[in-house]
Amino acid sequence: MEDGLALKTMKGTKGEERNTLDRKVYMDYNATTPLMPDVIQAVTEAMHEAWGNPSSSYVAGQKAKQLIDAARLNVAMMVGGRPEDIIFTSGGTEANNLVFHSAVSHFQEAQKQGQEWLGENSNGVDTLPHLISSGVEHDSVRLPLEHLMKQRVAETTFIPVSKVSGRAEVDDVMPAVRPNTCLVSIMMANNETGILMFYGPRIGALYVKGPGLSTPMYPMLFGGGQERNFRPGTENTPMISGLGKAAELVSQHWEQYEAHMRKVRDYLEEQLEAAFGKENIHFNSHFSGSERLPNTCNVSILGPELEGRAVLSHCRHLLASVGAACHSDLGDSPSPILLSSGIPYTVAKNALRLSVGWHTTQQDVDLIVEDLKQAVSQLKTS
Repeated sequence: MEDGLALKTMKGTKGEERNTLDRKVYMDYNATTPLMPDVIQAVTEAMHEAWGNPSSSYVAGQKAKQLIDAARLNVAMMVGGRPEDIIFTSGGTEANNLVFHSAVSHFQEAQKQGQEWLGENSNGVDTLPHLISSGVEHDSVRLPLEHLMKQRVAETTFIPVSKVSGRAEVDDVMPAVRPNTCLVSIMMANNETGILMFYGPRIGALYVKGPGLSTPMYPMLFGGGQERNFRPGTENTPMISGLGKAAELVSQHWEQYEAHMRKVRDYLEEQLEAAFGKENIHFNSHFSGSERLPNTCNVSILGPELEGRAVLSHCRHLLASVGAACHSDLGDSPSPILLSSGIPYTVAKNALRLSVGWHTTQQDVDLIVEDLKQAVSQLKTS
């Protein structure tokens, strides 16, 4: 589909009309991203040329090892770390669980060895490790912490975010720290109100400064010696290679990516405000004094019949969501993240999470704003 073909050009040829009527505009980049062509090529080439076991000595295996080493270097450069600090995992969920497992395991090991971690009031009694997180975390953080509490393995304090800034403030975190606090885990940016993702496949990497040396790490899995024994199992070479290519692209073009997405996101918000009126919409990610990442617009179109899921079901072109995919089992309930951020219940129920990407254009925005207008009109007259 040619960029620039939008609703405004529908009076062109019949072919153009048909293309516009059939066109879908993807604005759910915070859920997952389509792969960049260079990433697809990296994955495909690895499947063809590097299918061997990376621990083997034959050509296909050595090629796989070379690709994994290159990917590790690219990811390290992207985050400003060292290659030896990168541990490849199946994704963010596994990486988060590995961090919590390591923090708790290290606390328990230190306690067994009688180290002076627990403060003066321990009195020789075993104390549970204590972790701190925010009340708006992704489920891959919240649920493991809740599981640790349920199993009586650890204690967790969830810090509420400020209703003014939408952030977990330092002044709220510090009083929660105890002598037995072993980890504070606060997300860099919220996946519903604003996050910047890069275009890699479904695989993950965990950055750990000096794993096993300056930073304690304890494996959850046991088997081979891959990933320095911290994450055993034969490496997924094609996906790791794709992740490395995605990291390389981000390192090379991040300023261009950010500027483009911010421009499109801001244009989207301007057009929504112009289409529906400032008094009829609420931007759920606008908090006083807080910076936002560039690709996300979380917005509610106000009205009792305009719940987010209903609006999306009446859209012909827009592909988006009402929040995190991990909350899809909540039915018609609004996002707990938005509620915890101080968004009123009736406003949160109408939320649409519109997240743009590198290939999203202003013409895409024009099309989906018209699409939302017709969806709202249908709901109001039905």
